Amino acid sequence: MVDVDKVLDDAGLSNEAVRDYVKHWAEHLQPDRIEVVSAADDSRLIEEALAAGEIQPAGEGLYYSRSYSKDTARSEERTIVATSREEDKGVYNNWRHSDEIRPIVEGHMKGAFAGKTMYVIPYLMAPPGSPLEKYAAGVEITDNRTVCLHMIRMARVGIDLINNLAEPDHFVRAVHVTGDLPNLGQGTPEDKRYFVTVADERTILHFGSSYGGNALLGKIAHGLRQAAYDGWRSREFLSEQFMLLGIKDKETGKEWHVCGGFPSASGKTNLAMTLAPDALGDRYHVSFYGDDIAWLWVDPDSGELMGLNPENGVFGVAKDTNEKTNPTALDSIEPGSQALFTNVAYNDQTHEVWWEGKTPERPADTAGWIDWKGERIADRNPDEVGDPWAHPNSRFTTSLANVPNVAADYNDPKGVRIDAIIFGGRTRDREPLVRAITDLAEGVYDGLTLGAEATFAAEGVEGKLRYDPMSMRPFMSYAEGPYAQHWLDIVGAAKHQPIFAHVNWFQRDAEDGHFLWPGYRENLRALLWLCQFKDGEVTGRQTAVGVIPTEDELGMEGLDLPQADLDRILDIDIARWREEMGHRQEHLEQFPNLPEEIWVAHRRVAEALDQA
Repeated sequence: MVDVDKVLDDAGLSNEAVRDYVKHWAEHLQPDRIEVVSAADDSRLIEEALAAGEIQPAGEGLYYSRSYSKDTARSEERTIVATSREEDKGVYNNWRHSDEIRPIVEGHMKGAFAGKTMYVIPYLMAPPGSPLEKYAAGVEITDNRTVCLHMIRMARVGIDLINNLAEPDHFVRAVHVTGDLPNLGQGTPEDKRYFVTVADERTILHFGSSYGGNALLGKIAHGLRQAAYDGWRSREFLSEQFMLLGIKDKETGKEWHVCGGFPSASGKTNLAMTLAPDALGDRYHVSFYGDDIAWLWVDPDSGELMGLNPENGVFGVAKDTNEKTNPTALDSIEPGSQALFTNVAYNDQTHEVWWEGKTPERPADTAGWIDWKGERIADRNPDEVGDPWAHPNSRFTTSLANVPNVAADYNDPKGVRIDAIIFGGRTRDREPLVRAITDLAEGVYDGLTLGAEATFAAEGVEGKLRYDPMSMRPFMSYAEGPYAQHWLDIVGAAKHQPIFAHVNWFQRDAEDGHFLWPGYRENLRALLWLCQFKDGEVTGRQTAVGVIPTEDELGMEGLDLPQADLDRILDIDIARWREEMGHRQEHLEQFPNLPEEIWVAHRRVAEALDQA
């Protein structure tokens, strides 16, 4: 048995509550060794991981890793929110009683670290000194060295962050056990994987993965699920799967901050990392704060709605990331950035990495190339030639400091004032380029009815969106009715209300399918109009579903669009919207205890459409 006290003494970990937690789990997991990890250990851990073959070199200061072939994405069906309160059960949070689920997952974990090192990762999911620091502290226990490397990039990792807590016992207890990945029965009735957030105990128990949100417990499990529950029970803040960016008008000095939620494959990361289009670059600068999570609260002194990105890094999807779609991302993973690539294609001769969409064509010479499953490209059968080289959910991990246009104040614990909250889902019709919403309840209603076209036919019927409230469907930790009320309460308490809006870059022509809007950097034009509308500089055109820009307000300099396309994205299809309202009502009726203000907003929009 490891002398835990000596290890913790030698590491300088003095927080008695953390020490008791580590000792409890050391006894349960039975590791051969224990190591307390800080960010300063990164170089040593990389060298050890290289020597052990856990990662491979991918250029100067770049590294490649591959997870087990059945362990390549978050596993929503195995992800559970547990509490001791049945009223926390929602439609989407896959709720179980903690007395039922804890013994199962803890049973799988018992003795699982025999022969292994137990890594102890003390971290903060917010800048030190933040008004939400109380909810940001955590300690992850893991048996996986690569997880340590990812956590060092995605959080603030260090012993002093935990030793000096104002409330020493107030930290998230996060335990990750990789498990015997080839023998866990993934996708079968005997599946042993469990990814459990015991929200009312601020405890996270994840068993059976080494990948991403299943294993980096500070990110999704703490930063979203647990934080959302904490924010609600404390009545202090919101935790949302939101991007956050800043826009500065260099001519007037005005600054705006925009956050918002987008379902999967709806362009959230590309928008978060966007730059001003060439035609507007001399006047406007865009700053990156974060691409995945935002915590929102009202500052008690100023009364302003504030926001920050609790993460310290980016865990971005590699697929289709290139110089056109996201040059900022490529700049953030350049040689020397210490970036980690996961499940991309890798060349073990040249140490290059590649993924679908990185270049127009695959590398012509297949020598040395290995696909995401670890198989030689050159050895593929003829019927496998067209198969992807990289997994569609392949990733890159890099710290925020590597992002070239990261905001100068990204690490400011005070956060930034939130001027606009936007929602956007990929849909080929019904949604115009941008529509502003000036009413709080209607804005929250729009977020609750956020949807995108079904990814697969099996997920929905033709013309019916897959609804993803606030883009939080996979991350909800309590019931949807109280969630909606919490939104009304937090944002409603702000002295100056943010403007809400819905955006859509993905409208297509009904005949030939071309995109009506060029997207990418040009999307800034819609956000600029929104900020100008909030400030009263433009008036737009009122419709039944919000205010839409007029053509002269949108700012089209340097952009030449066919008039028919422009007319279409600056208008709404009344008949399509009337059909949509029926789907929305069916969706909202799933949620008990939905605030009456949300139903009033729904009826108001429906009536306006009937009269249009």
